[in-house]
Amino acid sequence: MKLNEKYQVVIGLEVHAQLLTKSKLFCGDPIAFGAAPNTQVSPISLAHPGTLPVMNKEVINLAVKLGIALHCSITQHHYFARKNYFYPDLPKGYQVSQHTAPICEGGYLNIYTEEGAKKVMLNRIHMEEDAGKSIHDLEENYSCIDLNRAGTPLLEIVTEPCIHSSDEAFTFLTDLRKLVRWLNVCDGNMEEGSLRCDANISVRLAGETALGTRVEVKNLNSIRNVKKAIELETERLIQLLENGESVLQQTRSFDADKGITFALRSKEEADDYRYFPEPDLPAFFISAAHMKNIKASMPMLPDILQNNYKETYGLTEYDASIICSDQEDATFYENLVKHTKH
Repeated sequence: MKLNEKYQVVIGLEVHAQLLTKSKLFCGDPIAFGAAPNTQVSPISLAHPGTLPVMNKEVINLAVKLGIALHCSITQHHYFARKNYFYPDLPKGYQVSQHTAPICEGGYLNIYTEEGAKKVMLNRIHMEEDAGKSIHDLEENYSCIDLNRAGTPLLEIVTEPCIHSSDEAFTFLTDLRKLVRWLNVCDGNMEEGSLRCDANISVRLAGETALGTRVEVKNLNSIRNVKKAIELETERLIQLLENGESVLQQTRSFDADKGITFALRSKEEADDYRYFPEPDLPAFFISAAHMKNIKASMPMLPDILQNNYKETYGLTEYDASIICSDQEDATFYENLVKHTKH
């Protein structure tokens, strides 16, 4: 029996999508990729004492829009929490996030691979603010901090541990990126960091139901790198088990040039962050009427449009998927059909 038949890999993905808003999550700082360091900041994003956050309503609207598209249950009662940890690019010493009350729960995304159709089940989608950026290669003797990104609104999309191959992970991320672009929720530019992925990976003997010890590979900046990192880490974990060694619960990183993953630190648990409700932000409520209005404003989703094109115009699966890969392409195609004899 081959090793890849003896074991089953179990993968859960955490995807961070930077939202297409004009300003940050809790202040009016502009968002501009590539701006000069520390020019898109204010006393709020710099965490000056005495400053108070104000919620950006558009972030809620985009979160609800994505939740509807992914068949999630939209929670109506919400509050934010402080996630406490210390890092140089986190000026407040905590991150404002959602812990016990995510805006979206459950849901799924249909994917299609060579093995057939599959629903990738979601655990949650929650809102949070991004940290700044540490730059380690600009100066020889010290690191630099750019806080332009601090406070930028993110949605974290968390899957259940239901992905069982690098191909499934690749397809899920490809389709998710297509969806967030289609909805104008996120531009999906992984090379700019506006879509980032962490992969939680474990292996177990085929047929077992208990999960193995998981390893998290952080900040994968392309879909191909996610696929490659999963393949490398799966091989490493299987080899450890075959050698009779224990798998350590770790946070690891991926070096694309060397083709390896390497340990960063032992994996933290949620309790390490000492979550508690954010006292500077009030709880808020999303009405059913507001959710209905958001749903009514949404475009037809690409998978539905793709099926319509196949049925109406006799397109192949491939041709319909290419046209529906981008909303501008789909609009161009529809206008072309209207003005062309067929």
